[in-house]
Amino acid sequence: MLNLQLARKYSKAMFELAQEENKLIPYGDELASVKKDLASVPQLKGYLANPQIQRQDKKELLGRLFEGELSKTVLNFLYILVDKRRIELFDAIEEIYRSLSNEARGIVVADVTSAQQLTSSQQEKIQKKLASVTGKEVTLRTHTDEALIGGVVVRIGDKRIDGSVRGRLQEMTAQLLAN
Repeated sequence: MLNLQLARKYSKAMFELAQEENKLIPYGDELASVKKDLASVPQLKGYLANPQIQRQDKKELLGRLFEGELSKTVLNFLYILVDKRRIELFDAIEEIYRSLSNEARGIVVADVTSAQQLTSSQQEKIQKKLASVTGKEVTLRTHTDEALIGGVVVRIGDKRIDGSVRGRLQEMTAQLLAN
């Protein structure tokens, strides 16, 4: 819980700085790139989180890895996380930053789960329909779950729309058992 609160504070600070500099998207892209790079090398994440390694050594490594790839602001943000021993919160910080950025730009993220992989035209139709329903720009994250049998389940924030065959069967079962 405390870690999530700390991650929110750092995310909010980075978000506000990005807004001031009118760089919400570029900084978000850079943070996402760092998250991807850290995930691809688990030993690097362990090295950066290790309290026995000097902070200066960690910062030098980050500088060598990301110099020229990241803006000075984002690189300095990483240095601050190292100095404050908060680099292990980076994944949560990036996710919260992305959420704040999307909200500020009027974008909602919809998690769409289907029984089979959706085609690009199906994704486009779902995206347009959700945009008309929400009145906002919609970005899809697609998932597959063969247990759905058919149809889709859409989750936007705390709202869930179940249009799956499995969901309909469960509804029918509940109605039959209630009688």
